[in-house]
Amino acid sequence: MNRRTFLAAGAGLTVLTAAPSNTIRLGVIGCGGRGRFVMSAFQRMPALEVNAVCDVYEPNLENARSAASKAQREGKPPRVYRHYKELLSDKDIDAVLIATPEHWHAQMVLDAIQAEKDIYVEKPLCHTPEEGIALVKAERAAKQIIQVGMQRRSYDLYLQAREIVASGALGTVRMVRSWWLNTYLDQPVVTKLDGKLDWEQWQGPAPHREFSADRFRNWRYYSDYSGGILADQGAHVFDGIHMLMGAGAPFAVTAAAGKPHRPLFDMPESVTATAWYPEDFLATFSINYAAMKYPPARDQLNQLDGDKGRLDVGREDLQMFAAGASAEPAKSYRTARGFAYATDLHVANFVQCVRTRQRPTAPMALGFQSALVVQMANLSIKHGRRVAWNATAQKVEM
Repeated sequence: MNRRTFLAAGAGLTVLTAAPSNTIRLGVIGCGGRGRFVMSAFQRMPALEVNAVCDVYEPNLENARSAASKAQREGKPPRVYRHYKELLSDKDIDAVLIATPEHWHAQMVLDAIQAEKDIYVEKPLCHTPEEGIALVKAERAAKQIIQVGMQRRSYDLYLQAREIVASGALGTVRMVRSWWLNTYLDQPVVTKLDGKLDWEQWQGPAPHREFSADRFRNWRYYSDYSGGILADQGAHVFDGIHMLMGAGAPFAVTAAAGKPHRPLFDMPESVTATAWYPEDFLATFSINYAAMKYPPARDQLNQLDGDKGRLDVGREDLQMFAAGASAEPAKSYRTARGFAYATDLHVANFVQCVRTRQRPTAPMALGFQSALVVQMANLSIKHGRRVAWNATAQKVEM
């Protein structure tokens, strides 16, 4: 890693070490597995306390309260809320982590802006293009620091990969190929929960349905609450492509998918999406959650095909191959701390920006671009045709 990339990757943690002593008070909205994981990254930051937690599922709420209490420097438990607007009304909260299902992101972010809280929101940023447009407009008018949880933008591996692309070592890149492989077909249907759930509040802005434990547990695979596994993982992948290629929103997207094969799910597990960009390249993403299991470090890959070289970027390492020498990499790099540390770096960047009021690495405008691509892919599947993005009119056209 060269000096510039090293400094960029470590800047957040370095600045935080010397940050002012005033404590940032965090509220956590959505305390499931991902919410608690990101919360733990926040609690590793100097001069930050988790002052409140909120969830509509009692086991999640209790687990978050317990985890936060154990990690608190003063040992005091956070306040507990069962409705997010009550947490947002708490004047002792400076910033919020929003880690709820996708269908709640847009409204909660808008309400957090109204409550004058700084915001770290998990991806995908939004559930529809219309929500994304409204969020970007709100961001322009807001004074808050807003970071979308697209951690590759703070990750030393991707910063190094961006340096390689910018150096011209790959020549002209006309195509980026990417894939993600896993399986969920072996998961049984969930029929009961371990504790009390406020089902009506959890559904929120989604269509009203009869209670379903499987919908709650596996919301990522139901169209009422998510763009499916394509959106859940594809938002990360396309954002990484945008970062490496210096790209914005695509001209158009075409996608094809198989049918869902796991009982009850209504979103497909096998999808290929192709996006065409104004920067004059194509990006393809294939996801297959009916594949065999892979180690996490080997379940995802991006390949940038240039006329002078190829760059392979995985989760934890990269290799660059020069033209005519594809058997042996001309350059290799492996992150020292593993993929999970990307979240620590991304949280550190957000906390640094809360203190300095500088622009974070993944503001909502960039978060919307990555969400838009996968939303267009889902629209292409639904309507059986290519869909285009009209940047002037800010609308999807079919």
